Amino acid sequence: MNIFENGEHRTDQMKTPRCILLWCAALVLMGFLLNGCSLWHWVFPPEKEAEKGPTLLLSDGMDAMDRGYYQEAIDAFQQITDRYPYSREALTAELKLADAYFARRLFEEAFGAYGDFEKLHPNHPDIPYVIYRMGLCHYERMKSVDRDQEYTLKAKEHFERLIRRFPDSPYAQSAKLKVRDCYESLAGHELYVGNFYYKTGRYGAAAGRYEYLIENYPDLGQYHEALTNLSKSREKLADAPPADETAEPVKKKPAWWNLPARIFD
Repeated sequence: MNIFENGEHRTDQMKTPRCILLWCAALVLMGFLLNGCSLWHWVFPPEKEAEKGPTLLLSDGMDAMDRGYYQEAIDAFQQITDRYPYSREALTAELKLADAYFARRLFEEAFGAYGDFEKLHPNHPDIPYVIYRMGLCHYERMKSVDRDQEYTLKAKEHFERLIRRFPDSPYAQSAKLKVRDCYESLAGHELYVGNFYYKTGRYGAAAGRYEYLIENYPDLGQYHEALTNLSKSREKLADAPPADETAEPVKKKPAWWNLPARIFD
């Protein structure tokens, strides 16, 4: 091998590691370009954002409520109750959390939050408002007269509790109107069920429903229809064989007129 061949061989050997270095540099550069700031932050992590205090969180929550961003409000108020339960803002946050749930129509969560507030602060001046809103949580879920009246009964219970405990509260006046709505729905349900029994030939069961409606809801619009249908049911029963096994026992509940008169003032 002559001297020129030897020189060319050494040059090729020097090129190999240099190519490897160039490829590595290119890969590192591509990594920076692809990852951008994330890689930079991985190498040089930024300082953590300062945790918001209860005052700022409460302000954020109230602002979110005003703008209709109820989930943001819920998150802000929840952070206060979780992180700063003994702060001055926690009391307001507890009540506003319930309001935010209600505004988002999460009535089960709202009812629970209002209930917790009442248990924790039974003598707070906002308790009449809290009880009223508890009633509304059920009132907003009341079904039509052809459906189960569970929410109607629960709403009535809380509205009447408010009226008994705080008769002079402005919320009691609104509760009285809601109670009447509840009774109208309950009376409508009794009439609907009675009519169903009548149409299917169960005249004894129908009569039981009509009698209950007449006894307990005499001042509502369904009274006269129930009275007429009761007369028809009795006529059918008179023409039927003596033994009527379809009769439904009359439910015994406090009569309409035995309720506190001030409920309907």
